[in-house]
Amino acid sequence: MECTVSWTGALGTRSGMGFVAETGSGHTLVMDGAPDAAKPENGGMNLAPRPLETVLAGTGGCTAYDVVLILKRGRHAVTGCTVKLTAERAEVDPKVFTAINMHFTVTGKGIPAAAVERAIAMSHEKYCSASIMLAKTAVITTSFEQLEA
Repeated sequence: MECTVSWTGALGTRSGMGFVAETGSGHTLVMDGAPDAAKPENGGMNLAPRPLETVLAGTGGCTAYDVVLILKRGRHAVTGCTVKLTAERAEVDPKVFTAINMHFTVTGKGIPAAAVERAIAMSHEKYCSASIMLAKTAVITTSFEQLEA
């Protein structure tokens, strides 16, 4: 796996904190920093997600992928899955994630709660590389609700 991240500045200028990531699979992702009122030249323009927001989003994608795949492999009629991630960060540098809650909403027909709970646990204990890495610095908690399709 590889990725190249290039500083773009702000709208093609060499000020600001915009970046474009080009992934090994041929896709691009734009990132930007938060505006800095005290030193505008050091801040972003709020044109794209922050880099750590993309880490959180990628973790959500990783675990949601696992949960859907595990439920489908169990022949459950899953029709939807969302996960809302809420994170806290350390107060001092490096401002790593210290706590993350993942709330899953799984939609389907007749999926037993135990199957959803098992899929989430399997993702976090065995398959989701992103959440397993983040668990080295953050306490990760999960919850879920089910909606009948």
